[in-house]
Amino acid sequence: MIVSQGVSAIAPKLLILGGTTEATALTRAVSEAGLSGTISFAGRVERPAPQALPRRVGGFGGVDGLKDYLTTEAITHVIDATHPFAAQMSRNAVEACADLGVPLVALTRPPWVRQPGDTWQRVADIDAAVAALDGAPKRVMLAIGRMHLAAFGSQPQHRYLLRLVDAPRTPPPLPDHRAIIDRGPFTEAGDRALLTDHRIDLVVSKNAGGSASYAKIAAARALGLPVVMIDRPVLPARTELATPAEVLDWIAHTRTDRGV
Repeated sequence: MIVSQGVSAIAPKLLILGGTTEATALTRAVSEAGLSGTISFAGRVERPAPQALPRRVGGFGGVDGLKDYLTTEAITHVIDATHPFAAQMSRNAVEACADLGVPLVALTRPPWVRQPGDTWQRVADIDAAVAALDGAPKRVMLAIGRMHLAAFGSQPQHRYLLRLVDAPRTPPPLPDHRAIIDRGPFTEAGDRALLTDHRIDLVVSKNAGGSASYAKIAAARALGLPVVMIDRPVLPARTELATPAEVLDWIAHTRTDRGV
């Protein structure tokens, strides 16, 4: 049990909003520290990675539903370790925790930064990425997950390569596409071979950050391929940490009426 000096030894009870490799690493660290908690998934990935803590799957029902869950389960700390593009969940967590006075921290990965040799076209969102594909047919790798594939149906002239954790539940409206079902982390050498084998002209990617999916960015640089890079959504101000160890230290030194 982690206990701050001078504070009563009430065991913390954590809610980890998961869906990333960082969240999985945090559950291991939390379990090894002997702490109690639950990791929550939105349910968009059909085969989530094994976890070291009990898990729940599904939404909470907006801010009010999340507040009800935090109250009913007597959650003392919330750690937002969702994907950097899970903006609505992150916004709901900020609002719900502020309303209830529950400490919140985000376990975040730094965004990727353009390196010498990168040819990036930065765009604000999915709609802007779709607009950036206007023009002559190309071979495009869409590295954006499966949620927004339909948006690219308005650019049907391209041949699309999709790399997904799970197969789409319904075929995307892309007349010429191939889907590869695979889970990272990937290697630069492997992604260079992938881009070369499929004669890719352009990569479209969210700026997810981290190392698990960076290989395609490094591979595109090595091959001299342009990347349409989708910027992260703007989120409310919140405390952000970079490692599970920092999160454990934050838990140990964060006082709450519900726990430590």
